[in-house]
Amino acid sequence: MDKEIFIKRAEELIKEQDLLLIDAIIRGDNKTRIIELFIDGEVAITSEICSKISNIIKSAIEEENLIDSNFRLDVSSPGADRPLKFLCQYPKHINRNFELSYTSSGQVINIKTKLTGIEDDTLTFNNGKNEIRVRFEEIKSAKVIISF
Repeated sequence: MDKEIFIKRAEELIKEQDLLLIDAIIRGDNKTRIIELFIDGEVAITSEICSKISNIIKSAIEEENLIDSNFRLDVSSPGADRPLKFLCQYPKHINRNFELSYTSSGQVINIKTKLTGIEDDTLTFNNGKNEIRVRFEEIKSAKVIISF
């Protein structure tokens, strides 16, 4: 199995569904290969979406002989514990709290704040005292804080 070819093909198939491949973990050996694909997009990732992507990827694996061994394919959303990687992941999280790490004037700043808006590549956060505008490229890490 050529991991790079497989990941590139999976990424293409996922992109055709207007989604993003956030991460791919491939482990195991030829007896049992375990493939974990983490997808996200502008909409919330449901079990139905994961199932659809899984079926598309499995069909491609079989039709294109992408894997020459037994395998288990798991498709899921990245989960709340993973930082956001792409700008298009942010809109669905407006008005949610974040752990944000970004650079400003050469310094790394770590804060807990709320995402209040997005305009082009600039995100607006508010920590209750100040409004902070951060360009996407300045973000080092951004994780949604899940509250119950």
